[in-house]
Amino acid sequence: METQPSTGPVRAVAPAGAETIPGKTPATVPVAATPRNDWRARYVRSMRISDGVAIVITLLVAQLVRFGADSTAGGGDLSWGRFNIDYVFVGIALGVAWWAWLDLRGSRAIRLIGYGMEESREVSTATLIFFSAIAIVSFALSLPVARGYVLIALPLGLVLLILGRWCLRSYLLRRRRRNRAAMSRTMVVGRQRGALETVESLRDHVEAGLAPVVAYYPVGKQPLPEKLQHVEVRNVLAPEDRPTVAGILEAAHHHRVQALVLTNNSPLSSAEIRHLSWYLADARIRLVMNTGLTDIAGPRIHTQQLAGLPLIHVSTPHMSWSRRLFKRGMDIVGSLLALILLSPVMLVVGAVIKAHDRGPVFFGQERVGLDGTRFTMLKFRSMYTDAEERKAALDAANESAGAVLFKMKDDPRVTRPGRVLRRYSLDELPQFVNVLKGEMSLVGPRPPLESEVEKYEDYVHRRLRVKPGITGLWQVSGRSDLDWDQSVRLDLYYVENWSVLEDVLILLRTVRAVFAHSGAY
Repeated sequence: METQPSTGPVRAVAPAGAETIPGKTPATVPVAATPRNDWRARYVRSMRISDGVAIVITLLVAQLVRFGADSTAGGGDLSWGRFNIDYVFVGIALGVAWWAWLDLRGSRAIRLIGYGMEESREVSTATLIFFSAIAIVSFALSLPVARGYVLIALPLGLVLLILGRWCLRSYLLRRRRRNRAAMSRTMVVGRQRGALETVESLRDHVEAGLAPVVAYYPVGKQPLPEKLQHVEVRNVLAPEDRPTVAGILEAAHHHRVQALVLTNNSPLSSAEIRHLSWYLADARIRLVMNTGLTDIAGPRIHTQQLAGLPLIHVSTPHMSWSRRLFKRGMDIVGSLLALILLSPVMLVVGAVIKAHDRGPVFFGQERVGLDGTRFTMLKFRSMYTDAEERKAALDAANESAGAVLFKMKDDPRVTRPGRVLRRYSLDELPQFVNVLKGEMSLVGPRPPLESEVEKYEDYVHRRLRVKPGITGLWQVSGRSDLDWDQSVRLDLYYVENWSVLEDVLILLRTVRAVFAHSGAY
């Protein structure tokens, strides 16, 4: 949950101590406002320029394709009663309205900076609503709008808008990862353990754009976990002090913070949080509230007003029959296309494997699929034929944390052609046959061995609620470089938050992961 900084004038703000007592007029504490010309303001201006360029190009192309260089030839006027309006002026009006609507709809909000999927969703929604409104107005007023003009402008404009935002976002993320530039100075407020966990998470995910420079938490009496004992951040709250709104505001002013993150175990009361949000908004400081709901995608979280309270409703993950049917359709079409297009590559790979040691080309291994069903997963053989017999002797060299998976970077059982196949994931191409048969999906959790499933903790069995996939979040996020806990967390996130868009994005990211061949061994 996040509040946007105000763009109004900065006022003096009130400290704690009197804010919850009716009839009192508290003293004032100044809070430094975020500069109007900081990196965030410049980035928003860049978004406006990018959107303007995309819209201008779109409307020029639509004009030229639909009417040619001379807009007055071939019906280049919009006729409405006695009025004839040249489509050049129609395009200008549409462009200005479209550009302004993207701002009014909030697609350039500061909270979207750096968040690709959410930003693209807002841009797409705003554009579709805008063109839907054009269609409704045209029908209601009997305006003979050229359908070809709209059919060109809508998809082209959407692609160019998203492409422009992607270019800006890519540049921003590179700056953040390279030298942690374009970050918001952030203060974390909460109890000790929650505050330190949040600081560690923000530092690990620089793409969020929040750089924790200071924390504000009461020192707890319970010992901290070992991983949190090494988190270094300055705590500005003395051990004997109680957290107050005044103290938070003074610390925000002193450290010139631009964002404040309130953890889910905040020591403040609901009234104090409400007043704090007002004062921070006046100072144009973002307030970000951590709900404590981890690994839950945004579309499943909804804010609802109930009994005067802003309650957060988390929708239950459910794969309806229509969504299952759509996913199955994607699998059939995708696997058929892959088998047809990649058949020459598969023939060459098979010939190389056969020529190397005269052994079998394919390797079939029993894996566990949807709801615990067993199936034979196909792969191009990348190991020597006695690999399973030699595995027991190598168990001591297992490099996988958690002792569930078996991984070795320099596995002596892998053949020379097999190393190339694994490096570029070519050994997995026969799995498109498993997808076509309905045993696997294009995207899903990693297909486990029965011996691995036997070692699962109870909650890990949730991975089996969807079909295993040729690719998935585990592959595009590090593949074999991930430890067991990371792999499980990614698989469970996918199971809980599946969507068509997520599958498409994972497939696109898989192409990049394969060519980068990181974590492949």
